[in-house]
Amino acid sequence: MKRLLAIEFQKIWLNKASRNLTITYFILLSFIALISSIEFDFGVFKFHLADMGIFNFPYIWHFNTYIAAWLKFFLAIVIVSMMANEYSYGTLKQNLIDGLSKKEFILSKFLMIIVFAFCSTVFVFIMSLVLGYSYSDSTEFSVVFTDLNYLLAFFVKLTGFFSFCLFLGILVKRSAFAIGFLLVWYIAENIIQGFLNFRLFQEGNTAAIIGQFLPLESISNLIIEPFSRLSVVKNIETQIGVENIKDYSVHYLPLLIVSTWTIIFLLASHKLFKNRDL
Repeated sequence: MKRLLAIEFQKIWLNKASRNLTITYFILLSFIALISSIEFDFGVFKFHLADMGIFNFPYIWHFNTYIAAWLKFFLAIVIVSMMANEYSYGTLKQNLIDGLSKKEFILSKFLMIIVFAFCSTVFVFIMSLVLGYSYSDSTEFSVVFTDLNYLLAFFVKLTGFFSFCLFLGILVKRSAFAIGFLLVWYIAENIIQGFLNFRLFQEGNTAAIIGQFLPLESISNLIIEPFSRLSVVKNIETQIGVENIKDYSVHYLPLLIVSTWTIIFLLASHKLFKNRDL
């Protein structure tokens, strides 16, 4: 396992584009801290984002994981580029000639995905602790470590998404086309959900129940948007008579669905790679 990871780390680090994208990704993650310095001044109306409670424990775990998840597209480019570079630079054939099996090759890519997801999760965890202890109104141990399941959802979210990107990278071979295919898939899922909502199941929640099993939708459902949880938003909704019935919790069904898709993408990647003439 160490040997496989060493090979992948070397490939990424020696490739200038992949190295720069990876570094940029973690730099951008740290920029979440800059949100604390944003202030709005509209005459007599002034407010500081950090004072709105976005860095309060335990809300910060929800907010930071949701924001950080949007940056996953930088590493998605690295994932699909890893496969494209294997074909372009001939390292794939060389690895196989040197004794690496096709199963070990796919495993090495998946291990790299796990490392990316794990490092991102640890990074967000440390950054959230620092920001939380700096700005949170409550820093009791029981409050600080409430809702840590958002970090689990974040890790599963990244692992599932990157596994999908790996599958697309193997399927399409070219990084630009793989990213384009990802966009097409996203549009297709939205069309399917629209068809379910407005054609087949116009009433009830049947369309949502079916739609939650789609790959990208299931990944999206792991962490629901956190903004409507803010007290200032809730106060506005109360004043205009809007009732918010959203459930912001991390549920086991989405975790199970995404984990299942991760296994499917991994097995499909291995099957496709195994049967392909290299």
